Amino acid sequence: MAGIGHNGGPEMAGVAWRTHCWTAARARLLPVLPIEVVRLRVKRAAELGLDYKTYAGVRAATGHDIIAFLFSSNALRIDAAARIPAPEAARLGAVLAGRIALAQGLAPDRLAAANVTLLDAAHAAPRPYAAFGQSAAALRSAMGRLPGDQVVLIASDAPWEREWLAAGKLAGMIPADRYFARAS
Repeated sequence: MAGIGHNGGPEMAGVAWRTHCWTAARARLLPVLPIEVVRLRVKRAAELGLDYKTYAGVRAATGHDIIAFLFSSNALRIDAAARIPAPEAARLGAVLAGRIALAQGLAPDRLAAANVTLLDAAHAAPRPYAAFGQSAAALRSAMGRLPGDQVVLIASDAPWEREWLAAGKLAGMIPADRYFARAS
């Protein structure tokens, strides 16, 4: 029996009430996008060579579109002649965004010259396990005026490359094996 002042509403301490509150809060949080916007975003994800879920996740986290990719030379699987292998090259050629390479163990100008049609620029990558400030400066130099929260890193499984995400204040990182999975 309810006490004085009780309005006869639902029990607020129960699981059903908490479930209702979380469901209502989540519904208010998530925007309802018009189908035209969803179609445009699916098309943009395809232009970037990403699946929609990855693209939407980056976009939701940053609030911005992706305008460029930073590719480590390890992720690009560069050969001895500084050329990008054919499957990866085909995938890069179709990307409608900036394509910047971070050269590790080879001269950036050699990498750029060997892949003129595939890369917009090539810069020296931060040294492995470099100090945070040095990595940040190298990434800032490579990105130029591009805002970091609109650039996605495509990295190999080298542990020092994962540190570049925070140093460059980048929008996200995608493992090379996942990004180039359809290229093989």
